[in-house]
Amino acid sequence: MTDDPASLDPDDWDAFRAAAHDLLDSCIDRLAAAGDHPWQPVPETVRAGYAVGPVAADPAALADRLRDEVLPYGTGNTHPQFFGWVHGTGLASGLLSEMVAATMNANCGGRDHGAVYMERAVVDWARGVFGMPAGASGLLVAGTSQATVIALAAARARALGPEVVARGMQGAPLVAYAGAGVHNAAQKALALLGIGAEALRRIPDGSAGTDTDVLRAAIARDRAAGLHPFAVIGTAGSVDLGRFDDLEALADLARDEDLWLHVDGAFGAWLAIAGEPWAGRVRGIGRADSLACDFHKWMYVPYDCGLVLIADETWHRAAFAARPSYLEGQARGLAGGDPWYCDYGVDLSRGNRALKVWTALTAYGQDRLGAAIAGNCARAADMAAAVEAAPHMALLAAVETNLCVFTADSRLPAEDQSALNRRIAQDLQLSGEAVFSTVEIGGVTGLRAAITNHRTRPQHIREAVAAVLRARGD
Repeated sequence: MTDDPASLDPDDWDAFRAAAHDLLDSCIDRLAAAGDHPWQPVPETVRAGYAVGPVAADPAALADRLRDEVLPYGTGNTHPQFFGWVHGTGLASGLLSEMVAATMNANCGGRDHGAVYMERAVVDWARGVFGMPAGASGLLVAGTSQATVIALAAARARALGPEVVARGMQGAPLVAYAGAGVHNAAQKALALLGIGAEALRRIPDGSAGTDTDVLRAAIARDRAAGLHPFAVIGTAGSVDLGRFDDLEALADLARDEDLWLHVDGAFGAWLAIAGEPWAGRVRGIGRADSLACDFHKWMYVPYDCGLVLIADETWHRAAFAARPSYLEGQARGLAGGDPWYCDYGVDLSRGNRALKVWTALTAYGQDRLGAAIAGNCARAADMAAAVEAAPHMALLAAVETNLCVFTADSRLPAEDQSALNRRIAQDLQLSGEAVFSTVEIGGVTGLRAAITNHRTRPQHIREAVAAVLRARGD
């Protein structure tokens, strides 16, 4: 018991311990039976109960509310028949790491403590996986969108010099290039950096991703017009169909044209650990000047955790290093530990993202995680086969990795196919049978399955396709 009325610690640690143990059991039960817990809408009564109201000082009452009013109403992405968007699906090891991280409550912006050294170990491991130079710098961030801002800020510093950080763009006419399937994170990054979303030139696809001949011509035109090409953005796994640029070809072009090569590998970069033939899709990724990817997608760790790697640390620091006197480093003590991660990104206060990555790598190992990624690709192929075997269903694109896009009834006109596919997606989400998202391909809005769930097995694919047939109403 505590006699200090100003303390925010529990009055009764034994009661707190009992409530926490009960809630931990509920969390483990939920993960162990993930297949029994699809997405469900949040009832109005529960939503109303989220309003901040009376204090629940009793730890058992608080734990009950967390179990009954919060735990059941997630995105549903832990379920093995959740195929919507490109959602990560979590690991049991993450429950342990998040519990320890919350207890430590470490600020990883800098200073000398264990979480900082763990982040360096994770960054070093990733650098080796992707084959980036030994001196490459890296940072764990919220996700690929934030990583893209950081990477293109470093590219901007290289293009205009480090003084751009203090002076701003000064009207410099920078332009960047990317394939047609580039993620909108690139446009957002250019807008945030003052370069402007319209400075992104979208280059059509050729036989192997971005058409490099068209790209070279576009660069030449922009230079002739007095503009300043500074970056090309490659895609390792497009969000619509999971397509990959030829990264070797883009690296050659970037070298020849003196451009910064950034690779958006949000989920697809992790094919690097999946073995052949999958690893071949990202061949050349280590030649990038910067790489953005997510641990919370195809590495399955809990949200959120992205990664940016930058080949030349000089430009990384030039874009972000700014240390006021109250953050001065010291040779000894807690203020040691240089370099500090606040000098490599926008956040001074940073959570302990490295622990959940380190825990996953320690619990499962690179080979097992890679096998799970390869298994997701195999399940996408299973879905494609099931679609082609079903009456009147049809693929809208070939399956290249882990994404399968199809229409439920190819007999219908495009507009009617689209309406049917949208209805089926909503019906199956609400019934809890499966979660598909939708995407427009060739004038038809199709059902899209992004398989990034280590829990998905062949029977889940069969059940999901059968559910589409039932929802079609045959």
